[in-house]
Amino acid sequence: MTLPVLFGLITWQVVARGPLARLDERASRALAGRGPEPLTELLADLGATYVALPVLAVATAYAVWRGHRVRALYAWLAMALVPAVVVPLKLLVNRAGPLTAETGYYPSGHTATALVAYGGAALLVHRRLVPVAALLTVATGTGLILRGYHWPLDVVAAACLFTLLGPAAGRFTPIGRRRSSGRTPSRRTGPS
Repeated sequence: MTLPVLFGLITWQVVARGPLARLDERASRALAGRGPEPLTELLADLGATYVALPVLAVATAYAVWRGHRVRALYAWLAMALVPAVVVPLKLLVNRAGPLTAETGYYPSGHTATALVAYGGAALLVHRRLVPVAALLTVATGTGLILRGYHWPLDVVAAACLFTLLGPAAGRFTPIGRRRSSGRTPSRRTGPS
C-alpha cells in the first residue's frame, strides 16, 4: 500500500468515523496522560516551529556555505508546503482533539513540521543523519499522543502525507551538476 493510498484510507476513516477511527479514539484515551509529563511535553515540543525551524535554518546556512543553495531552497519550499497543505485539511476534516471539543486536529501540523524540518536538515548536512531525523519525528508524534494533543491517526496521517517532502529537499541538484548516467545519449535526447 502506497503512502498516498494509506493517507486516503485514514482520512476516509476519520471523516466517516469508521472502525479505524473508533479504534484510534480508544487507543488515544488509553495513551493520553501516560509517561512523565515534562518528558512527553518536551517530545511534543520538538514539532513546534520555534524548535524545528531553527534546526532547519542552521542546516540551511551550512548547505549554502557548502554551495548547495538549490537544495536549501527546496528544503524551505517543502517547509512552506506544511501549512499550505495542513491548514486546509484541518478546516476540511474539522476533527476535534482528544481532550477538547475544539476542532482542527487532523492531520498533525507538529508531526509534519518535525518530519520536514528534521528530514530536510539531515539531508542538507549529511544523509547519515536521516535516522536521527526519523527518531526526532517519531519522538514528536509519541509526545503529541501521550500528552493528548493528537489522536494517533493524526500523527500517522501527517507522516504519510509529508514523508516524501523532507527527502525531496536532498534529491534535487542543479541541472548543470547532475551526474552522468554513463549511457550514450540517443539521437532524440542527445546534446543540441
